[in-house]
Parts: sequence; structure tokens; C-alpha cells
Amino acid sequence: MRSIWNGAISFGLVSIPIKLVNATESHSVSFRQIHTEDGGRIRYRKVCELEDREVTSSEIGKGYEDADGTIVPITDEDLAQLPIPTTRTIEIVAFVPADRIDPLQLGAAYYLGANGVPAAKPYTLLREALKRSNRVAIAKYALRGRERLGMLRVVDDVIAMHGLLWPDEIRAPEGVAPDANVTVRDKELDLADALMDTLGEVDLDDLHDDYREAVEELIAAKTSGEEPRETAAPARSGKVLDLMAALESSVRAAQESRAGGSGGAGDAGEAGDAGDAGDAGETEEAEHAEVRDLRKKKTPAKKAAGAKKPAAAGAAKKTAAKKQAAKKTTAKKSTPRKRSA
Repeated sequence: MRSIWNGAISFGLVSIPIKLVNATESHSVSFRQIHTEDGGRIRYRKVCELEDREVTSSEIGKGYEDADGTIVPITDEDLAQLPIPTTRTIEIVAFVPADRIDPLQLGAAYYLGANGVPAAKPYTLLREALKRSNRVAIAKYALRGRERLGMLRVVDDVIAMHGLLWPDEIRAPEGVAPDANVTVRDKELDLADALMDTLGEVDLDDLHDDYREAVEELIAAKTSGEEPRETAAPARSGKVLDLMAALESSVRAAQESRAGGSGGAGDAGEAGDAGDAGDAGETEEAEHAEVRDLRKKKTPAKKAAGAKKPAAAGAAKKTAAKKQAAKKTTAKKSTPRKRSA
């Protein structure tokens, strides 16, 4: 990987020569702007507004536009004379626990490599100190004409640095949260928890960019003169008005997906019966119990850990039988007896 910046890490009185390389890369498909009538490229030219002519890169400098529209020229010499101690140094200013860093601050990621044989020992020292302390280093550095904030942490056997936004660059979330007072019932929370448990975890390495792959297939087809393959648009459900129904349907769908088509129908039926029973006027306590039973159902990935599901299913059947018997008893009591003459 090509280094984009060379300097040193300042660790107290210790100086560690390093080289900075990008830790990430973009796989996005780039497009060019064209004239739709003839396919000609659309290019942008840099034109001086006063002289109305195109200028070269050597004629272009920097300027700051004041509030009244006045342009104040700023030269590279002006910027070079500013007292920035971090021009070629990543200056560590503190060591803090990793959870002190708000993820909103995280920016671009870089790898810091030891630059030369003499840098190997102090580089390893800093890396192992970060590992043993379970902390990250907060540092200041200058890159692309401005001073920045960074966080150093260990990734495998390498020190990585994340660019951080300055605290005053994080906007407060004012006016973003819902204004209305919304009350969430325990049963709704239980179903949301059941949905999260059913979806489980995912290996991030298994995730990929479906849209980019589709764009690449489209470009390949057009390049070879073939007709692009038509893809069916994903089915969009209508506006959901019943939150409970949406949650129950989501849990059933997730269970069926996890089961791979085997055993999913039974789970769906039991969940549907729970929803129907709730509509039939069961008490809130009974609803909570049914949702808790739903949450206890294990996903296929967890079935090998225990064989308690048959017992749970039996308990559910007994509970349903007791409810049915209770309903029949209530119906008998409400029926008036015939008096004998």
C-alpha cells in the first residue's frame, strides 16, 4: 500500500517514525457525465470570472470569501508560517477507554506503519502498551492543510488511526426525536425483543453490496451488446397501521427464514393463535405470558444447545386446553336452567 503521509508519532519524549496508508478503499462504480443526445463527455473548465478565460492549475491559488463577498488571498507561504506543531507529527495528548469515544466522531481510517528498522522497537512498545491498558490514544495531527483529531488503537499487530471530528463539529439532535408522547406497551417490547432474538447475529464478512453487483452486471451486458437482465422489484407492503400485527408477522417471517422452510409453519401457526386469542379479549397478563413463550422458542442455530422446545410446546398445549375448558365453564354458568313445572 502506498503511503500518503510520512511523519512521526510523538509519545512523550519518544519519537516513532511512521508512514500513513489508507485502511479503507471504495468499490463504488464511478460514472461520467455525458451529453444524452450524442454521448459526448461533459467537462468542467476553470474560468476566471474577471478575464472570462480558462486558466491553468499553476495560475490558481487560495482565497477566503468574506461576508461581504470580498476575496482575501491566502498563500501557501502564509499557511506554512502558522505555528502548528503537528505539521509532521502525530502528537499523543491522552489515553482514554475506548467507550469514551462517541461513534459519531469516527471518520476516515488509516494504518500507521513503522518507517524503517529503528522505528520497530518504539512502535512495538506503543502497540503493546495500548493492548495491555485496553485504552486508545487521542492525538492531534495535521493533514491536507488543517489540524485534525485522531484516535489510535491496535488492529491485529498494527496501530490504526481513526480521524475524529472535533467535539464542536457534532450537532445536537434537537428536533429529531418524535414530538408526540408515545407509550410503548410491555407486550410490544417483548415482541421487539423476540424479533431481535430470532434475527440473531450476522457475520459482517457475509454482507455485500447488492446494488453495486447489479450495476456491474448492467454495464457488462451493455458492453457486450446484450439486453440487460430484468429484475423484479421487491414487493412493498402497504402502510402498517397495526404495530402488534406487524411485529408478530415479522417474528414469524424471521423464524421461517431461520428454519429454512422446515418447522416454520408450526411457529407461524402458534404465533397466529396467540394474536387471535388476544383479539378474543384475553387479559393483559395472559398476553404477556404468550409473548414470553414466543421469545423462549429457540432459533435453529440454538436448537442444538438444548431440547426444551417439546416441553414448552406441551406446556403451551396444556395452557390452551385450560383456556378452552374455562370458556366452556363460563358458557355453562351463563345458560339459565329450566324450572320444572
